[in-house]
Amino acid sequence: MIVDCAIYREGHRSEGPRDFSDALDEARAAGGFVWIGLHEPTAGEFDLVAQEFGLHPLAVEDALKAHQRPKLEVYDDSLFVVLKPVEYEPRSDTVSSGEVMIFLGDSFAVTVRHGEGAPLAAVRQRLEREPELLGEGPTSVLYAVADAVVDHYLDVATELGTDLEELEAEVFTPDGGGSRHTASRIYNFKRQILEFRRATGPLAPPMARLAGVGSYGAGVPFVEDGARPFFRDVHDHLTRVNESVEGLDRLVSDILSAHLAQMSVRQNDDMRKISAWAAMAAIPTMLAGIYGMNFEHMPELHWEWSYPVVIVAMVALEVLLFRLFKRRGWM
Repeated sequence: MIVDCAIYREGHRSEGPRDFSDALDEARAAGGFVWIGLHEPTAGEFDLVAQEFGLHPLAVEDALKAHQRPKLEVYDDSLFVVLKPVEYEPRSDTVSSGEVMIFLGDSFAVTVRHGEGAPLAAVRQRLEREPELLGEGPTSVLYAVADAVVDHYLDVATELGTDLEELEAEVFTPDGGGSRHTASRIYNFKRQILEFRRATGPLAPPMARLAGVGSYGAGVPFVEDGARPFFRDVHDHLTRVNESVEGLDRLVSDILSAHLAQMSVRQNDDMRKISAWAAMAAIPTMLAGIYGMNFEHMPELHWEWSYPVVIVAMVALEVLLFRLFKRRGWM
């Protein structure tokens, strides 16, 4: 569905015509640009937009099907950018991602959103409060959306780091790491970090290209060269996010390894205790087995003190083994 359609002249909004097919001509005539926002459009709805703005069929297919990696593609008449905003639910430790596709061209910007996360109404309102930035044309739309998405990455990374510290504290408490569900929780947390990384990692090259950093010296079509410092700021924030994600991934792997090592140590302790009790049980069993054979010719059977001597020997040996195992930490 079409969420919003407006024409911007010199950084100020004016409502677009009811028939958005006339909006582009009106925007060009006024020296402004038109911004159309769509949320999970149908093929029929988007075909009208694609025909009016001359969008490339491959980019249109990606925008309709969604499930794309973050990327930047340049076509003859437009620029196509895919972003993946993420949301984190601390109660269930779940990271979910949506998709935002942005088409930039001569005097137009088209945003297509999939999923419930990252509504663009707040981005549009923030831009409309900054007419100087909005006056830069469609480039300002791409910058504002990318900036909002990456800034939210920082918030999600902070929340993940906080929850991971709590999980780490739980694992390293004397009794906290013993739950059989702890390993599954840690592994699930690692999967959520992987989902987060799928959104942030592939976005680094497109942001570097827009910012003109590293080997990306040439400008990007439909993006003003004066916008490079703004995209450089977004790229710096994204670099911080990716470094945080790398650190979280290493830390959760270390926590999982430490938890498994703790479980192995506990199992070894349990086996030592079981072995110690089995050794202590073996002595009276052996002695009782020997004297329970009921052979006729056994010298001790007819001795008056046989029974008390055997009992005392059992007790003495049990005490000796108990003190030995206790000293070695097996009991």
